[in-house]
Amino acid sequence: MLGLREIDLKEEYRSDRNDIVAEFFFPCLGQCIEYDRCVDFLSIQTLATIAMAFENFAEGKAKLRMITGHRFRTTDLNLFTKLFSEKYTKSFDGKFIKDTKIQKLQNIVDNGQIELKIAIPNSEQVADSFSERIGIFRDDQDQAVAFTGTSRESFSTQTRDFESVDVFTSWNDKSRVERKMKDFEDLWDNKTKYLEVYDFMYAEKNNLLKYSSEWVLQE
Repeated sequence: MLGLREIDLKEEYRSDRNDIVAEFFFPCLGQCIEYDRCVDFLSIQTLATIAMAFENFAEGKAKLRMITGHRFRTTDLNLFTKLFSEKYTKSFDGKFIKDTKIQKLQNIVDNGQIELKIAIPNSEQVADSFSERIGIFRDDQDQAVAFTGTSRESFSTQTRDFESVDVFTSWNDKSRVERKMKDFEDLWDNKTKYLEVYDFMYAEKNNLLKYSSEWVLQE
């Protein structure tokens, strides 16, 4: 593995000029051992795609921490509950999307390499859902790349949002990267004003999640 510094990174990626997934996300995922991400909306397809992009996941080396809003499609919520609950048997049969991909995802979750938390606003000063858009990649040489701007990983080649991503590196913009890292850690540790952050299974068991079969948000 070469490391994040070996990627020819731009300061900004924008849909009219760049293939953000191919030029930014996948190269960084391929070189990192930790990925911290805040998204407003998460699907099983997105989580599986991220996990498959981590070559290090297969070797048990990489770790993903995700914080998402509390809205889910019903089919996704059912699968997330099975993935993160110890009650369910660890085998997916039949009609789930690409069962082998989901089974690999289950193995990664069981190995403790994926953690999922839910952020829910607790103040009238904040709208009804969490939508912060930051991400941080870290490699095994203690370098980091942070980014802001994209609402969610849209890995489908048919339907992608028009978006832009601002990129900051630990070797060129250390203070800003460290600030993003602290913001994420504060969120993860539930130390952020106007928000309550819960482990996914706690939120699910305590009926804190909203779900619908018809969310207009598509992956």
